Amino acid sequence: MKDTKGLLQEIRHHDTLVLTVNENCTKPPPERVLQTLLQPHKLSYYYFVFMDQGAATYRTDLQNVILSDSQLLMGLPNQVFANSYSHARTQHFKIGFDETTLALLPQSYSFLVNPNNLSTLTFDPVAKQRVKAILAMLFQLLHASERRADVPILLAYLNALLTEFNSAYFEQSQQEVRSNPRLAKYAAFKQVVENYLTEQPEIHTIAEELSLTPSGLYSVVKEFSGVSPKEWITNRLILEAQRKLQYSSVSVKELAYELGFNDPDYFSRVFKKKTGKSVRSYLTEGHDLSGR
Repeated sequence: MKDTKGLLQEIRHHDTLVLTVNENCTKPPPERVLQTLLQPHKLSYYYFVFMDQGAATYRTDLQNVILSDSQLLMGLPNQVFANSYSHARTQHFKIGFDETTLALLPQSYSFLVNPNNLSTLTFDPVAKQRVKAILAMLFQLLHASERRADVPILLAYLNALLTEFNSAYFEQSQQEVRSNPRLAKYAAFKQVVENYLTEQPEIHTIAEELSLTPSGLYSVVKEFSGVSPKEWITNRLILEAQRKLQYSSVSVKELAYELGFNDPDYFSRVFKKKTGKSVRSYLTEGHDLSGR
């Protein structure tokens, strides 16, 4: 397993905030950290790559993602992520921060729950210039001065950046959580599932927490995902199983128990139904998010 806890602390450039910004990889991290970032690793922080010019391929949650001009790649906690090996002839920014830094900001950002399951965002020319300017300023504040930038200034720019991301996210999906109560409920459902995933909460318990009836929750989840709440949770559990199999070699029994299944045989059947492969064959085929 690639443990990413502490990676941002090793490459951060501020004494108080766990925050890093890099422009065109001009500030290379320590070699140990670099090798971890290039291999499949489970994110324990928020990580975004903004491509100004050029293209590069990344790997996130079993998918190859080609990032090109004016696009942003989103990496969220618990995703399995692998950076591109080559950035030749690209102009790009990378930014990472953790939950403690996020908690210092003056508002929440609905896109971080990713209610519409997007992996990339595309900016129009005007928004692109704003995002690029904010990232360039953050990079300058963190690296270009011998004097540490004031935390409130850094947070103000980070808030502006995430506001841009949030706006682009909902413009792209043509939906806005704040103006769509049902989408807000779906986002809340996803968050509850993330919080209690391995406990496999009952549908009626989730519905009660969201002030919905089970049928009301079914209607909301079906509208935005196309599947029932129970199937959504099952799909999420199998994705988590696939993530774990990318960077660890656990037994079927261990994996089943880690994910809250009391019966490893039942877990194996569900895994094969959803992926078309047994857990053992998935392991022996050596699925590798590095794509190599």
